[in-house]
Order: sequence, then structure tokens, then C-alpha cells
Amino acid sequence: MTVCGKCSKHGKITWENKKPRSVRLGAKVAAKRSPLMISSRSPSQIDVGSTLELVEDFEVRIRRAREKMSLSHEDLGKEINEKISVLRKIERGKMTPDNKLAVKLEHSLKIELLVQTSSQQIPKIEIPKPANHKPTLGDLVTLEKKKAEEKTEREQ
Repeated sequence: MTVCGKCSKHGKITWENKKPRSVRLGAKVAAKRSPLMISSRSPSQIDVGSTLELVEDFEVRIRRAREKMSLSHEDLGKEINEKISVLRKIERGKMTPDNKLAVKLEHSLKIELLVQTSSQQIPKIEIPKPANHKPTLGDLVTLEKKKAEEKTEREQ
């Protein structure tokens, strides 16, 4: 209900939670997925806070697996409910599949396309401090850590 500013003082704001409706499509009922669901992989296969990336040679892996299973583009397209032209473009390397399509391909072809992101160590660069530099809290913490390390080395 929409009311003026004076009248709104007499009531309180409440939000009505609407129940999700299911839409009937033929004999199947379509259910909406939770927005927090990353993929259809089992929870044991996904680490919280991790990200997945597509392997570099995805097109080769997909083609080999499809041919090994003796599937045509049409058969694979029907199995995973995807357009044949999209599958052909992916195999030629002209298109990269999104994570949802990659998971579908992984399950139907029994291959691995998504892997944990590789974390590369970035080298630290020491930036020289100007002559008139006053120590900051970070400098003091670093000095304390160095002193503690030197002390443990002397004790050993």
C-alpha cells in the first residue's frame, strides 16, 4: 500500500514474501535454481571461495571425447540440450563455453574441462623510501617481526 508521509508514521513497513510458482512444461515441472548455486557439481567437488577456469585445450578434449563415444554433434546437442552450431564452434575454438555449458559437457562426455584457478606468486618489489620518511605502523610491525626472527635464530 502506498501512503503519504504523515500516514506512514501510524503503521510499520512489512514485506510480503511471495511463494515461488512452478511453471508446468509438458509433463515436467520447471524448478528455479538458487542464485548461490555455482554449478551442478557436488558440494565435495567445489571449495568455498575457489574459482574454476576452463582448460586451455578444451576444444581438443571435447572433440576426442565425443568421437571416442561415437557421438555426432546432433546426438550430443540433443543429450545436453544445446545447439549443434554452438558445439561445432566450440570444437573449432571459435567460441569458449561458459561454466554452465562446460559442466554439461563434462558430465555427458565424462571429461574434465573446469579446473581450480592456478595461483601464481607475484614477486615482491622493494620500493626505496625517501630520506625524510617517517616510520608507519606497518614499518614497526615489520621491524618487530624481523627482531623476533633474529631472536629465534640466535636461540637455536
